Amino acid sequence: METVRLGRTEARVPRVALGTWGHGGPKTVGKHPVGWSGYDPEAARTALLLAFDRGLTHWDTADVYGDGQAERSIGTLWEIRPRDQGFLASKVGWDPGAYSHFYHPDQIRQQLERSLDNLQTDHLDLYYLHHCDFGPDDEYLDDAVALLRRFREEGKIRFIGLSDWKAAKVVRYADTVDPDVVQPYRNVVDDSWESSGLKEWADNNDAGVAFFSPLKHGLLLGRYDEPPTFGPGDHRSRIPGFSDPEQLAHFRRCREALEHRWPSLPHPVLDALIGVLLTDAKSSCVLVGLRQPHHVEAAVQTGHPLSPEDTAWVRSLYRG
Repeated sequence: METVRLGRTEARVPRVALGTWGHGGPKTVGKHPVGWSGYDPEAARTALLLAFDRGLTHWDTADVYGDGQAERSIGTLWEIRPRDQGFLASKVGWDPGAYSHFYHPDQIRQQLERSLDNLQTDHLDLYYLHHCDFGPDDEYLDDAVALLRRFREEGKIRFIGLSDWKAAKVVRYADTVDPDVVQPYRNVVDDSWESSGLKEWADNNDAGVAFFSPLKHGLLLGRYDEPPTFGPGDHRSRIPGFSDPEQLAHFRRCREALEHRWPSLPHPVLDALIGVLLTDAKSSCVLVGLRQPHHVEAAVQTGHPLSPEDTAWVRSLYRG
């Protein structure tokens, strides 16, 4: 697997990082599904071990994935794989705990200690603020940032990250947080990486970049002949594209066109969807959810930036 310098962290990580949202299994918050159905713990464990052995050693998780289940599953592996050869990232922010708002300092500290315990490690390589909702007039922002900097001084985390579904929000808070790594939502059809100004900020500040949801939760792979039915607690049931026959048909046509253009590639669709995102971000990797061993085997064959010409063609294809 090709590696890349993750910006000013100076860490070298694989171009494809392993996302573990799906390793938390199904979950509901209130009436809203926020997890993934179809979770098989044994298959997921095998996938993690295989990924490590294939060089996919950057793992991304969060305290709320399965209420710690994803973290705990990772933590069981260090007896048989060397922790110091992995690059481990987690996040904090979506669980307010006993408090009335996100990012209460006591809750942040409690969640970090819980994550370290779950992951059976004494430090995280990267710790993200999971979103950019810092309360009215951003009143909780300064305390949250100060606390993460203190964690870094204490040796509990090495680098600070900032994540959000909207790149414009990451840009808004980037100067205050000064993250070593940014993690925006990005794929070939939902892309504000450059227009938001985040690309310019990351380039100017030598920040590492980890794009999440490059496959739009699997929708862009073009595998669905008809609207699928997801199990309880699966967030994909709330994504309109999965219930839209016209969109499903469009993405199937995209898949067929990619397979026709690159017949010699073992996974042309996956290769293209990941490669597009690596062409204009010099210190970037892409997070891909890998829950099955065959997902890992496919992912390790990707992670190559496309040429500008191929990038333009893929974008036009999906947006046509």
